[in-house]
Amino acid sequence: MNLYRMLLEREAEGRPVQVGLIGAGKFASMYLAQALRTSGVHISAICDLDPNRAYAALAATGWPGDRTRAASFEQAARDRTVHVTEDARGLIEAPGIEVVIDATGDPAAGIGHALACIDARKHVIMVNVEADVLAGPLLAERARAAGVVYSLAYGDQPALIAELVDWARATGFEVTCAGKGTKYLPEYHASTPETVWGYYGLTAEQAQAGGMNPKMFNSFLDGTKSGIEMAAVANATGLTAPEEGLAFPPCSVEALPEVLKPVSLGGVLERSRTVEVVSSLERDGKEIAHDLRWGVYVTFEAPSDYAARCFKEYGLVTDRSGRYSCLYRRYHLIGLELGISVASAVLRREPTGQPRYFNADVVATAKRDLESGEHLDGEGGHTVWGRLMPAKASLELGGLPIGLASGVRLKQRILRGAPVRWRDVEFEESAQAVRVRRELEASHGSRQAA
Repeated sequence: MNLYRMLLEREAEGRPVQVGLIGAGKFASMYLAQALRTSGVHISAICDLDPNRAYAALAATGWPGDRTRAASFEQAARDRTVHVTEDARGLIEAPGIEVVIDATGDPAAGIGHALACIDARKHVIMVNVEADVLAGPLLAERARAAGVVYSLAYGDQPALIAELVDWARATGFEVTCAGKGTKYLPEYHASTPETVWGYYGLTAEQAQAGGMNPKMFNSFLDGTKSGIEMAAVANATGLTAPEEGLAFPPCSVEALPEVLKPVSLGGVLERSRTVEVVSSLERDGKEIAHDLRWGVYVTFEAPSDYAARCFKEYGLVTDRSGRYSCLYRRYHLIGLELGISVASAVLRREPTGQPRYFNADVVATAKRDLESGEHLDGEGGHTVWGRLMPAKASLELGGLPIGLASGVRLKQRILRGAPVRWRDVEFEESAQAVRVRRELEASHGSRQAA
């Protein structure tokens, strides 16, 4: 509980933490809004393929114009201004920058940026959960070997869930389940960028006026993002993925301990120590009161009769037995909280969540019958959604990771609901992301936590 004090010390020394930011979308913009007002931190450079988008993000989040026009990385560091660039490699290698944030959302780009940061001995904060799930355990291992921090992004749900799991274990509780909430109905798995806005109660025109990306929002809805985030949690904490994938049980915050315990004890879980996402909707579409749609949770078991009695004495929400309870946050602040990762990585040299196992994977799954010769369009698109499964099962299947399911051509027909496998598509063996992923499969396939 001393990050703020440490930041103040860096400010007083005239050595603010120098940050490089790659990607200038919503998550990055939310961080920019807070970094401007955080002592001991300076955004030295922003990289985006469209520099105008970076300038627009700076303006929208209140950065004065005279602080956003640095002509070079050196000037930015010297004058506490911001250098905007299209050169990601130049940003990563710029002297003085201590930590780089990848907020691109592109898994292949994220892997490249992480490897470049590790080579340059820079800490890396991976907002890009897609890249983390595709190759995170290998990237984190390389970062540790190089003496730098590879970290999940605080404010995003996986890091917050990992924190709750760590809290439970560090206080002596056995974790039963951990995860988040979302809006879910089974029909959402077939949603496309054309149908998505109806599920959100918006018109396409309203969404366009708000600058909302249909593929991104469709990924939130069709189950892909939930699968990706739960894979990140499982790989960071050692929890397991459900054998049959996420069940999305309807659940209020008060019902978390009753629902999220093993079937043998009256809950819905196939076993303890797993991840799961709860729905804010009943299966008939009715909204649940006191839902966890925007939040995160952990459920845990009292290790003794004494602890269970304390649960009752201090008013904890429990199941009917009184032995299972929970801790939750109903909201997460996304990029507004990202500064915790930045400060922790640089000042403590600690990640806010980091993959150490290859417990879970997310496999491309057909949204409809797909014909030979079709090109897959990846996360949030028309063709596939990402199903969470144990990594062992994914490897036995030869499943195609959702992070590599964009732009590849099918070699055979795939029926609706069936997984897509490596052998079903044409892909570029020499592509960096493919090579790194194949290395992960070969080297970490047996590195799983029970």
